[in-house]
Amino acid sequence: MTEPTPAQLQPLPDDWQRALAVVAHPDDLEYGCSAAIAAWTDAGREVAYVLASRGEAGIDTVDPATCGPLREREQRAGAAAVGVRTVEFLDHRDGVIEYGIGLRRDIAAAIRRHRPELVVTLNHRDTWGGVAWNTPDHVAVGRATLDAAGDAGNRWIFPELTERGLAPWNGVRWVAVAGSSTPTHAVDASAGLERAVASLLEHRAYIEALTDEDPEAYARGFLTSTAEATGQRFGGRPAVAFELFSR
Repeated sequence: MTEPTPAQLQPLPDDWQRALAVVAHPDDLEYGCSAAIAAWTDAGREVAYVLASRGEAGIDTVDPATCGPLREREQRAGAAAVGVRTVEFLDHRDGVIEYGIGLRRDIAAAIRRHRPELVVTLNHRDTWGGVAWNTPDHVAVGRATLDAAGDAGNRWIFPELTERGLAPWNGVRWVAVAGSSTPTHAVDASAGLERAVASLLEHRAYIEALTDEDPEAYARGFLTSTAEATGQRFGGRPAVAFELFSR
């Protein structure tokens, strides 16, 4: 019996100027969608990063007090490699980030500060494609980001943010979820793939703790294979996939 052909992914809308990417840890964006971000900054769009934690619990052989500043430096360098200058940290505790009012408030505040039209986050579901368990941090931050996109525009939710000078922002038009097992849209990764590799390589301490493989071979292999697999549903061009939620 012939397997059904997967539906082709649609181009992500490009009629926007400002994006905010919200994820749990340093390296989440570099593994997920930095080739798309490079394409966006090339086109003159503004992209800012907000990370819920500093990734301080991410390297078993490095204590959190040392690891947090190390991974922050790697994240700022990784962002710069794809043209992103603004990187903020919310200082939730790595590994035990909790979905709830506090996290939603912090992300809504970031959305009000940056006033994006597009919000980007990472897979908020329990698994990666039904075959690997997702981490609680990814689930909490992804879900809270989807909720905070609405919270940010409602003056009666978190009125304390208005009192702090953060006026409601109801201008989020889409939330794009990277790493989804049910993507709907994609961005051509051709021009940004080399910078995406360079961006992931900035997380060298993390990669060297994760694998014995040569870091460049590891980063290039992972990102290239993922982009090429996505490209099979995007006209044969290497691509970054997103599940797009309109607002």
